[in-house]
Amino acid sequence: MIREVIVVEGRDDEAAVKRAVDAETIATHGYGISRKTFDLIAKAYTERGIIIFTDPDFAGDQIRKRLSARFPDGKHAFLPREEATKDGDIGIENAAPEDIRAALEKIRLSIADRRCEFVLQDLFELGLAGASGSAERRDRLGKLLGIGYGNTKVFLNRLNQYGVERNELLEAVLQLSDQDR
Repeated sequence: MIREVIVVEGRDDEAAVKRAVDAETIATHGYGISRKTFDLIAKAYTERGIIIFTDPDFAGDQIRKRLSARFPDGKHAFLPREEATKDGDIGIENAAPEDIRAALEKIRLSIADRRCEFVLQDLFELGLAGASGSAERRDRLGKLLGIGYGNTKVFLNRLNQYGVERNELLEAVLQLSDQDR
């Protein structure tokens, strides 16, 4: 059983998570999170901790930001977009149980103190920005590191925000290079 309570967007997401792991869940029911739901999340946050596990789309990112602002010590899990997409619909509810388990095995803590381990130049030097195929490389690295996909600015922010270490990033880049051979 996962100790923390997993916060997802909807009932179908809850069902998908419960098919994959033994855990308690709370659904936000979208961006307009009610006071009652915020109170439930606050209780879980205080007593057991939470894992924020929103859909890999714009709305999910907005809900994640809102929850992160209110619960800064919450953990984060990211599901790659293609693992959450079925017939054009994007959501945790579309993911296979093994993909949900893999995402939850890579949970990340958000670092409260703003850190600047990585700068934009690092992404250019590693072929993660400004190069042909850089978006695809960021996508693949986001999966390996468990921080999800993001454009250059979002990816850089996530590297710093979720405590990715330089050696961890370099090892993942090498792993990608080995896969490409």
